[in-house]
Amino acid sequence: MKVFIIAALSADGFIAKSAKHFADWPSKEDKKRFVALTKRAGVMVMGRKTFETIGKALPGRRNIVYTRRKLEVKDIEPTRKSPAQLIRHLKSEGVGELAVCGGSQIYTLFMKAGVVDTLYLTLEPIVFGEGVRLFAEAIDATLELVECRKENQSILLEYKVIKNGHSHQR
Repeated sequence: MKVFIIAALSADGFIAKSAKHFADWPSKEDKKRFVALTKRAGVMVMGRKTFETIGKALPGRRNIVYTRRKLEVKDIEPTRKSPAQLIRHLKSEGVGELAVCGGSQIYTLFMKAGVVDTLYLTLEPIVFGEGVRLFAEAIDATLELVECRKENQSILLEYKVIKNGHSHQR
């Protein structure tokens, strides 16, 4: 199963101004990419705080939300499974791809579990000065640049995560 992180970053490296920052700040290029990649995957996972900034299930995709609270929201699947358990469960259902959609704690959880294959990052021409970082704690990972594309004022980056010190294809 291919697991990828998708995120927009300010030019100074933040995914949001704060945990409650509504996710409408990225460019239309980033939004198009987000919709295309998450719909291609068919399954997306996010944390409760990220879900609350969106406020509803995103159509055309299976929405899984990490939460300890009871969520009574239509079309949302709550989970507490570890990344490895969730991936095993999804694989057993025939899922081939999983989009990890934030926030910082969820990105960190999946990267530390060693299950992420690809990072799709959009670098946006905006500066926050402070805010929420891509990862909530230190991550030790080596990446290989697969693609770098300029679209209007945004830079679309695709990185492959190098596992065990070796580049590989899945």
